Amino acid sequence: MKYIVAGHQAVTDAEFAELALGTPVELWLGVEGESEMERAARLDAARDILTDPEYQELPDDLIRLAARVIDDHPDLFNVVPLARPIRGRVARRGVAA
Repeated sequence: MKYIVAGHQAVTDAEFAELALGTPVELWLGVEGESEMERAARLDAARDILTDPEYQELPDDLIRLAARVIDDHPDLFNVVPLARPIRGRVARRGVAA
């Protein structure tokens, strides 16, 4: 399946997310082994981006994208459907002590 966002073709899921959001995914998720100083700088940059009027809808876009990924690839999260509880009252007999 080809993903084309704003005229650019995304080859990987990460490229799709970056094109869809307009920012690198690592900015929001971080990278393995980053120092506390790097993490603080990354989060500061993310805060600056969120204050830009162009990105006012970004949190909503992130939630929609996450929901789409979970829906399309539930195996990534090892999600299993849970049995629905049976609704109704259980008759109890006896007297409380």
